[in-house]
Amino acid sequence: MTERMLAIRQDALGGPEVLRLAEVDRPHLRPTEVLVRVHAAGVNPVDWKVRRRGGAFGDPPFTVGWDVSGVVEQIGPGVTRFDVGDEVFGMPRFPMAAGAYAQYVTSPSRQLARKPAGLDHVHAAALPLAALTAWQALVDTADVRPGQRVLVHAAAGGVGHLAVQIAKARGAYVLGTAREAKHGLLRELGVDEPIDYTSVDFEQAARDVDVVLDTIGGDYEDRSLRTLRPGGILVGILNAGTADQTRAKAAALGVRGTGLLVEPDHTALEAVADLVEAGRLHPVVAATFPLAEAARAHELGEAGRTSGKIVLTVD
Repeated sequence: MTERMLAIRQDALGGPEVLRLAEVDRPHLRPTEVLVRVHAAGVNPVDWKVRRRGGAFGDPPFTVGWDVSGVVEQIGPGVTRFDVGDEVFGMPRFPMAAGAYAQYVTSPSRQLARKPAGLDHVHAAALPLAALTAWQALVDTADVRPGQRVLVHAAAGGVGHLAVQIAKARGAYVLGTAREAKHGLLRELGVDEPIDYTSVDFEQAARDVDVVLDTIGGDYEDRSLRTLRPGGILVGILNAGTADQTRAKAAALGVRGTGLLVEPDHTALEAVADLVEAGRLHPVVAATFPLAEAARAHELGEAGRTSGKIVLTVD
C-alpha cells in the first residue's frame, strides 16, 4: 500500500487562494536519493510565479516549493553521503519540481548538505535558494575579492540580505539599496553605504562599483551598468533568458554583464553552512506560517515589503 502524506496542492493556476492542504502519495525513493521528513520549507518569489503561470511544471495539479530543512528518513541504493537521522537542508531538483511544501520530499543526495548544527530548521530552510543564488553570483561568477565595491539591490530582501553578508565575508565594501526604514537592518548586516532608492538616484550615489548584484531587473539593469568601473561586472538573477543581450549592452560600456539561474550545488551549500557556523552569515526570517497556511505566506510575500525570508513550518 502506498504511504500517504500532507502537502500543499493546487488544481488551477491563479492567486494564493488556489493553494490547499491535501493528502497525497508520499514520493517514491529512487537510487542515489534520500527521503527527507520536512521540518520547514522556505518560501521564494519563484514559488508564486510558478503558482500563477505553471511554466516548466505544466498544468496543475502540482506542489510548489524547493527550500527544505529536515531529517533523512530513508536512503536509496548508492547513497554514501548521509545516514538515516541526519539533519539536512537544500534545494532539490531546481528548476524542476521538488514539491517542498509537503511532509516529505525526495532529493538526489548530492543536492543536499548537512544542516548547520547551531541553526534550527526554520532558519536553515530560509537559506538554500537565496544563499545559493548569492553565492553563485558573487563567488562563482563575479569572484568578489577584498576591497572591491559591491552594490546589492534590494539588500534587505531574501537574496539581498544574504548577498550582503557573503560579500562582507569576502572582504568587500558593500553598498545596498533599500527604503530608509530598512537602513538599520542593512547596517546590522554589514552594509557600508545604505542607499534609499526612493529619495536619491542610486546611479549617482553608487559610483566606481566593481560588482553589481541585480535582484530587480527592468530598468535597473541599464542604470546599474552605468555604475560599474571599467571591467566591472553585473550579475542579474532575473535575466538568465536574456543574458546575451545583457552581455552586449555591458560590452558597449566597457564592462561585463551576465544572467544567472541558480542550480543545486552541495559544495556551495557546505560553504554557506561554514559561514553560518563561523558566525558570519545569519538568515533573517520575517515570518513563519504552518504548512496549511501557505496561501497567507504567499499573500505576505507578494506584497513585497518583507525583510529576509518567509518560512513554512511542517509538523
